[in-house]
Amino acid sequence: MNNRAVPEPRITEALEAFGATATNMLKSVSGLSVPLPALTELQSEYLRQATELWNRSMNFGSPKGAGDEPAPKIGDRRFAAPEWQADPASSFGAQMYLLNARTLLKLADAVQGDDKPRQRLRYAVEQWVAAASPANFLATNPEALKKAVTSQGESLKDGLARLVSDLRQGHLSQTDETLFEVGRNVATTEGHVVFENDLFQLLDYKPLTAKVHERPLLMVPPCINKYYILDLQPANSLIRYAVEQGHRVFVVSWRNADESMAHMGWDDYIEEGAIRAIDLVQEISGSDTINTLGFCIGGTILATALAVLAHRGRQPAESMTLLTAFLDFTDTGVLDLFIDEAMVKMRELTIGPESPTQGGLLKGQELASTFSSLRPNDLVWNYVVGNYLKGETPPAFDLLYWNSDSTNLPGPMYCWYLRHTYLENNLVKPGKAVVCGAPVDLGSIDLPVYVYGSREDHIVPWDAAYRNLTALSGNKGQTRFVLGASGHIAGVINPPASKKRSHWVGANGKAPATADAWLEQATEHPGSWWPDWAAWLKRHAGAQVAAPKRPGSRDFPPIETAPGRYVKQKA
Repeated sequence: MNNRAVPEPRITEALEAFGATATNMLKSVSGLSVPLPALTELQSEYLRQATELWNRSMNFGSPKGAGDEPAPKIGDRRFAAPEWQADPASSFGAQMYLLNARTLLKLADAVQGDDKPRQRLRYAVEQWVAAASPANFLATNPEALKKAVTSQGESLKDGLARLVSDLRQGHLSQTDETLFEVGRNVATTEGHVVFENDLFQLLDYKPLTAKVHERPLLMVPPCINKYYILDLQPANSLIRYAVEQGHRVFVVSWRNADESMAHMGWDDYIEEGAIRAIDLVQEISGSDTINTLGFCIGGTILATALAVLAHRGRQPAESMTLLTAFLDFTDTGVLDLFIDEAMVKMRELTIGPESPTQGGLLKGQELASTFSSLRPNDLVWNYVVGNYLKGETPPAFDLLYWNSDSTNLPGPMYCWYLRHTYLENNLVKPGKAVVCGAPVDLGSIDLPVYVYGSREDHIVPWDAAYRNLTALSGNKGQTRFVLGASGHIAGVINPPASKKRSHWVGANGKAPATADAWLEQATEHPGSWWPDWAAWLKRHAGAQVAAPKRPGSRDFPPIETAPGRYVKQKA
């Protein structure tokens, strides 16, 4: 370090003031406190790094011979453009911001107190840190300023137009939504709607093989999103892949809730949703048993429905596949931050059965905003900068188009789900939750189960998905757990042809008591987990028979072509 370059007194005072302000803010929240030794160490380390940063910045850009420090590198993709590196003030500002951000997060981690307030404090700090980035403001973003100059203001004009457009549509554009249309270039696998009620349409997909397995496959997707995450494009469609494997595939397409559904509860989604779909697939196919698949909350709905049917003395499913789904809500990851008794009670009094209207709607945009806030830099500020400061059209991406196509939920259904799963974890307590008049016992579900988890999943942590094996204690060990790379969606939608990522399979299908113990003995395999699942499902699909020539049946003829009307309804 060049000894001549030291902070001026006002720089030192500013750095000390920042540390004091940040510390006081954290110490004053909910009675939380920072231990004095940790606080002293953080303050000392902060001043040391800030001094080094100032000294480097004094050398950066000096005449030849005045300093021998190379231009400092900024290890953050928000500041990867050469404009940040070339301008000394912008480079210093970006690095100072990163130092401040690291210090605030370390302060949040050092706070002592109850676990949930600490987690909420860290979440709040993360949101503030993400919002305060100099990249998010035109005056401090050299890349956006240069583009404004070189485009003679056209980038600012385009950015303002995109801001107005997003305000009108009610959400931040994450992709060019004009390039996609449900039924035209997403959700295009050929099929027909063969049944509909107030909750869902049942889709029956056209076979792509001369023969199909005698047991059909029913997929229950999440109702908090639209089903076509399983059918984005032909190349990455899990639905099409299953059809190509010789299965007759049926899919539940949940209706986007409107005011006419504001009174519906969890029992409705089980009885008139999942159970009705199971009965229909049995009746249409003529098969005594069927294979089933549930994705995310669709897996929770499916398992609950099968437990209710088991209480009634029925075992209609030959197998069950659960994809990134919760049954045991002991550890719900970052989503646990938002849920406590006060929050659930507030929902029950506003949109739940205790509200003045005995119901209401949870708006889809509220859920979408919550999930985006879990990754603010990637799913919020990245698009603020690109769309508005630079005036760029976000690239076409089918998954992000689906992500922006939000769905409403009936308030009573949502409130039951919050209280009995996230708050009280009642589904894994035999007989505690009563659904459709039946005390739920997941252990009564006696069938082979394939459980998939994603290693970087922030919605359903993979070790929580692994606990599904214990929750389904009645399956007599007929379980297979597979772990995929990436997150909640990208890990699931990973077709073999893409040759991306990898997956882990346990030794000889064994299921140790804990997820960590399982991973220690698991073997990593390159590529998609889909072929592993297809081989497992084939063993439970029965003999092959001639593919049906017409969709539906005599009693359930086609109503319209897939994807149907329900999936096209906007929130």
